Amino acid sequence: MIKARDLLEHFVSRSTWVKRENTVDRVIIGDGEKAFDKCLVTWMPSFAAVRTAVERGYGLLVAHEPTFYDHCNDTPGSYGERFDVVARKVDYINRHGLTIVRLHDSWDLWPEIGVPWAWADFLGLGTKPAAVNECRSQLRFDVAPRTLEELARDVAARCAAINEPMVQVTGDLSQTVSKVGVGTGCGCDLATFWGLGCDCSIVCDDATRYWDQIQIAQDYARPVIRVSHGTSEEPGMMTLTKYINDTFPGLRAQRLPHGATFRLVGAK
Repeated sequence: MIKARDLLEHFVSRSTWVKRENTVDRVIIGDGEKAFDKCLVTWMPSFAAVRTAVERGYGLLVAHEPTFYDHCNDTPGSYGERFDVVARKVDYINRHGLTIVRLHDSWDLWPEIGVPWAWADFLGLGTKPAAVNECRSQLRFDVAPRTLEELARDVAARCAAINEPMVQVTGDLSQTVSKVGVGTGCGCDLATFWGLGCDCSIVCDDATRYWDQIQIAQDYARPVIRVSHGTSEEPGMMTLTKYINDTFPGLRAQRLPHGATFRLVGAK
């Protein structure tokens, strides 16, 4: 068994890039001194995920994103005055004695198996980038030349396994690409990818907006493939679950898949 706070400390203490005074990695709610022999790992600690943890008998939920909707100030008070779902969520968590630990800043940049590396590996690009930006959140992988359409179809085929069988693409589908930029979350700045020499960027919908970055990419004729934020970070939850199981003999981790936030619905 391991205490929730000791689990958190393992990750934060080994993340030299994390500043303790600013990190969002902490015990969000619940008893940090309580010891657990199993935990549920999920990307977004939604109300549905919270209920699933309770229903399956997990007292510890390890999550990547905010529980109470505010990335930097993940507390009930942040959105509590505007949305009564916050109070209902807090009440449910407290009544069932659930503890939630957030691992975001540490796992985002954990070398070779953290979120962007896990995403790249999931896409079949490997874990050894040809170039990396200064903060290590955006990676470039050099691959055999292929058309944008071929790459996009391959990405879609791989993402179908985590509930996103179609991807958004902008650019000439016949254009040949071979230097692929990969990022997750806010680490999807297109200018940074171009500075790394990328001729195609695989991004998520968290940090790329249609009216600026996507439009600039179109005007430059630089291809972009875009997926849901949850899709791009699901592989990182796979590696996090495995890491916990491999590292803590007294703690058994199970992943609760999230994948794409949206489902694609078309005309019949």
